[in-house]
Amino acid sequence: MNSSSRNKRKTTLFAQQYQTGLRHYLQQGLAAGLQPALKLGRQAVILGLETLDLALIHEQVLISQALSVHSPAVRKRIIRRAGVFFAEAILPMEETHRSALEANIDLSRLNQALNQRTLDLASSNRQLKREIARRQVVENTLRQSKLHSVQLLDQSRHLQEQLRFLSRRVLSAQEEERKRISRELHDVIAQMLTGINVRLTTLKTDATKNTRGLRQKISRTQRLVEKSVNIVHRFARELRPTALDDLGLIPALHSFMKNFTLETGIRVSLTVFSGVEKLSSAKRTVLYRVAQEALTNIARHAEASRVETSIQRLPQAILMQIKDNGKSFDVSQMWHARRRQHLGLLGMRERVEMVGGKFRVESTPGRGTIVEARIPLGRLTREHASS
Repeated sequence: MNSSSRNKRKTTLFAQQYQTGLRHYLQQGLAAGLQPALKLGRQAVILGLETLDLALIHEQVLISQALSVHSPAVRKRIIRRAGVFFAEAILPMEETHRSALEANIDLSRLNQALNQRTLDLASSNRQLKREIARRQVVENTLRQSKLHSVQLLDQSRHLQEQLRFLSRRVLSAQEEERKRISRELHDVIAQMLTGINVRLTTLKTDATKNTRGLRQKISRTQRLVEKSVNIVHRFARELRPTALDDLGLIPALHSFMKNFTLETGIRVSLTVFSGVEKLSSAKRTVLYRVAQEALTNIARHAEASRVETSIQRLPQAILMQIKDNGKSFDVSQMWHARRRQHLGLLGMRERVEMVGGKFRVESTPGRGTIVEARIPLGRLTREHASS
């Protein structure tokens, strides 16, 4: 069965349904409702019937109904009531036609807007072509400027690397010089002064004459010599503490912090793990110098009463934190300042970066300042730590 036959069959079936519905409506009289008519109208829309098609079906049913009645008054009433039924049935069709008309109007407006848009796009394309030509000229100029900028940037980076290399060489040479001077003061000058003191003591003991003035002079000389020895030892510790090389980082830090508290009145605590001594000498020296410089800065500028120092092990690094409860400052502004007081912070950062580490300063109003030095673990250090 083809589609034409199926449509014809559906139309015939619908005509029968319409005939049944209209007859039922006429038979019910005034008590009849128009809901069946509206339902039939919707079915007609679904079947694709036009208003004329529905009018023909209605006419056929009405003729059969009217011819069976002989009274003109009754026939007139049937025709009038059937017209009400038909008017209700074609409402869905009228709504469909109205929607189609409105859609056509909207489509016409869209076509007009599309035509206008096409004209605008054509104008924009012409402007775009002119802009492309202009930008090509600008891009060629920028390309040449970029090549020049790249060359200047490479030169700048090269100069920066040279400056950093020279700065690190200066720090390394400075540390070696301090180490040499410290050894000289400790092993040569201090021993000479000690020898003088021993000789003076012998002279005092062997004196046969109980000359009061001689004994007083010798005593004064001994006190001066002892004071000189203390000054030399303190000077040597400031340059480079012998405990750092002879005993290790932890004793050196304890000794320095003890003297720092005695001189400044600032309480300092130290939390550290013993594995830090397995670091190389250069890395232990960096940690000591950072702690020394940080505490010196705190004493000069922070107005703090307490400092907490900790050295802890991370998975691939050693982290040293120095936290005080003193005044805060603008860290970002500090790195660009040229004041002499910030040279210590720059030196700390350079020392840490010299051994491949990272240096960070955080300062918060009301919470003090935190100085962090993160030193990477070397290959040998990790082997020792895992053994």
